[in-house]
Amino acid sequence: MNFTELLLISVGLAMDCFAVSFSAGAVQKDLKWLYIITMAFSFGFFQAFMPVIGWFGGEAVVQYMSQFDHWIACGILGFIGGKMIVDAVRPQGDASASTDVTKIGTLLILSVATSIDALAVGFTFSVMGSVNIWFAVSVIGLVSFVLSVVGFFLGKNISAVFKPSFAQIMGGIILIAIGLKILVEHLSAA
Repeated sequence: MNFTELLLISVGLAMDCFAVSFSAGAVQKDLKWLYIITMAFSFGFFQAFMPVIGWFGGEAVVQYMSQFDHWIACGILGFIGGKMIVDAVRPQGDASASTDVTKIGTLLILSVATSIDALAVGFTFSVMGSVNIWFAVSVIGLVSFVLSVVGFFLGKNISAVFKPSFAQIMGGIILIAIGLKILVEHLSAA
């Protein structure tokens, strides 16, 4: 996996964080820097931590799945991307906009909820075998942090023009595209 692919996966994973941050910025426009940085850090940390859990869980079974790894990667990324798109299209997809992000419990729940897909990506990384997990999670965490901060400010400044569901849809499309690319590369190499 090259850096561009990793960056695209990172952006795809961070779209949930971006959407929640955008919603929080649009609804709670008086958020202080401390809350913004705390939320962005929490999102970045969980987005980086979950793939490590998936990686170690996946390494236990990687030797048995090497013949099907490209199908697994495509399936997982396609499922996650599809779920992100479906969740964005559903009317209840914007429920995060009314969430009070200044409460620690709420922040932790949002951080875990937005990083569940990163767990599956960590499993996908382990079956691919060519991924440096520590570098990958550093990029994923950093991208999630930055996009969360950007989401707050965009939400605060242009909430009337841009909807959070658009970010989720774009994230889903990116993950599906990466999954298909992995599948096509492995099938054409065989």
